[in-house]
Amino acid sequence: MKIVYERPKTLEKVVNHYCPGCHHGILHALIAEVLDEMNLADKTVGVAPVGCAVMAYNYLDIDWIEAPHGRAVAIATGIKLAHPDVLVFTYQGDGDAASIGLAETLYGAIRGVNVTTFMYNNAIYGMTGGQMAPTTLLGMKTTTSPYGRDPKREGYPVKMAETIALQDGTAFAARSALFNPRAITETKNHIKHAFELQMKGEGFTFIEVVGTCPTNWGMTPVEASEFAKNEMVKTYPLGIKKDVKGSETR
Repeated sequence: MKIVYERPKTLEKVVNHYCPGCHHGILHALIAEVLDEMNLADKTVGVAPVGCAVMAYNYLDIDWIEAPHGRAVAIATGIKLAHPDVLVFTYQGDGDAASIGLAETLYGAIRGVNVTTFMYNNAIYGMTGGQMAPTTLLGMKTTTSPYGRDPKREGYPVKMAETIALQDGTAFAARSALFNPRAITETKNHIKHAFELQMKGEGFTFIEVVGTCPTNWGMTPVEASEFAKNEMVKTYPLGIKKDVKGSETR
């Protein structure tokens, strides 16, 4: 049987600008698919941050607002308070959501703000030259940790999905990936579930997505996907960390 891929209506017909092997494009397509299936594109606002993830607004045909570096959840909070019936999500990198924006992200969960945050975790600052990120693995070499990340010097990698899951205002927190079809399918399921919970007013929803950065990792696309599958998940195990309505909605 021939399987034909139908491009989601919400996915813009533009040339992909991301580096070969980067998983951002896959995540864009999944969000677009879910918005189409839930008929929510016309009542969705995305908040774009700073970094590689900023370009999300070129790919999804929805309303967007640009946020200063790290302030995406703060902007999303204002949108949701003004328009509680609108689906609001932030699309952020790990440096944006877990470094300069850590307070905003964490307090979104603490306050139980009814928005969804996507955090793309590729363990590095991609757009600015490959510096060490909060998520950089122990021993991983970057432009600012040329000898490898040492916990005695730079501390340990932050585990955002687990941290967000600990907060009472969190309705859903999960970590997924995009390195093979099974992982992609699971990520799409998480996206749909998070959006359903948001539209029901259940609280803050958070999806950390383990992705790649072949350019700054110094790897081919295939090598980068294998590294994410075999190495990244050792530090960042996949799975649902909290789900307040799992038995009712899944």
